[in-house]
Amino acid sequence: MKKIAFFCIPAHGHTNPMLPVAAELVKRGHSVRFYSFDEFREKIKAAGAEFVSCDRFLPELTKKEEKKLMSVSTTEMTIQDIRTTLKMNDFLEKEFTDFKPDVIYTDSVCFWGKLNARKFDIPMVCSTSTFAFNQMSSKYMKLSKGELSDMIFGLPKISKELKTLEPFGYHVKSAMSLVQNDNHTDTVVYTSRSFQPYAESFSDHYAFVGPSVFSKLSPNKEKERPLVYISLGTVINDRPDFYRKCTEALKDINADVIISYGRYMDKKLLGKLPGNVQAFPYVDQLEVLSKADAFITHCGMNSVSESLYMATPLVLYPQTNEQRAVAKRAEEKGAGVVLSDDSTEGIKKAVTEILENPSYAAAAKEICNDFRSCTGVEGAADFIENAPHTSNGVDLLAEVNKGNKWFHMCYWLIVCALIVLFGVFVSWKYFWIIGAAAGILSYPISTVFWKKRYDKTVKKLFDKLPE
Repeated sequence: MKKIAFFCIPAHGHTNPMLPVAAELVKRGHSVRFYSFDEFREKIKAAGAEFVSCDRFLPELTKKEEKKLMSVSTTEMTIQDIRTTLKMNDFLEKEFTDFKPDVIYTDSVCFWGKLNARKFDIPMVCSTSTFAFNQMSSKYMKLSKGELSDMIFGLPKISKELKTLEPFGYHVKSAMSLVQNDNHTDTVVYTSRSFQPYAESFSDHYAFVGPSVFSKLSPNKEKERPLVYISLGTVINDRPDFYRKCTEALKDINADVIISYGRYMDKKLLGKLPGNVQAFPYVDQLEVLSKADAFITHCGMNSVSESLYMATPLVLYPQTNEQRAVAKRAEEKGAGVVLSDDSTEGIKKAVTEILENPSYAAAAKEICNDFRSCTGVEGAADFIENAPHTSNGVDLLAEVNKGNKWFHMCYWLIVCALIVLFGVFVSWKYFWIIGAAAGILSYPISTVFWKKRYDKTVKKLFDKLPE
């Protein structure tokens, strides 16, 4: 039997999928030590794993830093993850000396788990709580102006923090290399190959196991009238204004409504609820979704996966770039509509569309069957048990990128030739115009070239085009 160390950040959406995997490994007789935070203590113990509290290593936050974290600032999360890694350094050195884990199973954005696996040369498997992202699938990530600004202006701060890691034996090229996994990193993804965008671009170091859930429930939609469920997850859920608009929009429809508003919001802020609406700080989400006919969601990967696992179509209301990626995929698959207008009228229109058009329920049912055909928690446990893995497949992106280097070389040789010809036969005074135009056009032209080469390589290697 193996000793397996689990690592995760203090977030429900990242921790919850790891719990059934921990329970399965414990059931198989492995020793699982889960390094986490006090709010998850009982859940981790219930899974049978040994809980190790890490709360004392979380940096003390200023009100400004806390506010940025609550708004899901990528810059602030990265900085605090780096600082937590440093604070845990001495502790984890002793832990790894005493516990001597055979495998580390770490969340993909848990820096202290990933960096210590590399530092101590321990086989690592990453737990990816959203889609797997690379050059192709990252096209689904549409940054808002605020997120883009946060990323651009935050780079110098992140670079400064990264330098503090080097003296402790953590060698990091860039923050991106910490977050993204390449085609050589063993990775568990909690979705199916069919639902993963550009799944063919990921090597067989990736195990697409489907949603990780404890529930044995199956969808059961038989009841007197439809049920609409509303939840905005566990992070950005303090939205009494939105919940009130939902109750106003749905008070007269022929459906029952359940709202899960979170543990930290005062129910009084919802006002007087109509007779067909109930509101709770917390519900058994999988049980509710097994009966629901529509789910208004913030589009966290766990929530969308659980909804489709229970064949429930979605009203998609994403708040962050990752959530927008999940929403786009669900919409592409025909299992939901994006709530672009969050007024009372917009909410009612979107919910009515889901309830009255059977195509959404049919698409959700198809994805449900796909998810339930995956290897699931057992497949994830198998993958971790047998780590590290060797790849027998083709690295599609590496094949495509070979041609990309030649394209850029040829492109700029042609540009240089045009500049010389322009200077000799027209005028050297304005040669810079060609250079400036070439610089502006290089990205869109190279993107078109890259996509065409990608499609051609896919067809050649797999005899099919990406979905």
